Amino acid sequence: MSIDPSSIPNFGGQQPEQPQEGPPSGPIVPDQNLVKQLLDQMELKYVVDNEGDLAAPWENFRTYFMFRGEKEQQVFSVRTFYDRPHAIDDKVKILESIDEWNRRTLWPKVYTHTHDDGTVRLIGEAQMLIGAGVSLEHFVSSTVSWVRASMEFDKWLVDTLGLEKDAESGADGGPEGGQDGPDGPDGAQS
Repeated sequence: MSIDPSSIPNFGGQQPEQPQEGPPSGPIVPDQNLVKQLLDQMELKYVVDNEGDLAAPWENFRTYFMFRGEKEQQVFSVRTFYDRPHAIDDKVKILESIDEWNRRTLWPKVYTHTHDDGTVRLIGEAQMLIGAGVSLEHFVSSTVSWVRASMEFDKWLVDTLGLEKDAESGADGGPEGGQDGPDGPDGAQS
């Protein structure tokens, strides 16, 4: 199956070339190859981690594209791990901020994880039940929207908490430090 490039929202880049065959007319059960094709058409770099999940790395976060569950209960999850560490003393302020985000937006829903060393990191997530099949258009538009919203959340958080100074000073916890894997704090790293 292939993705109709006209169904991918254009966020400033060039539209990909037209596929050779038309999109399926009925429901599909998306898989990792479909997500790879979508990421290629969006011109996003990705890797496959040691758990077999796709991950698209950015400077301050990583977005994972995961399939979990069996047959008709299978779920597609887009989970973003924000690498910027926050002090435990700032957790109340962070929770108030992400509560505001979660009330105002549909996705990603964001939550905190406190590490043993006392640093707090944020995780955003959106999910879709796909086991019974979904329309290709719905899958593509949802996935693209979730990726874009994950990027928007990072920008929003920087603006909301005034983190520009931290990012400029190099205290942003870049991709080298303390990363969680897709299944939580002890999951595989990309």
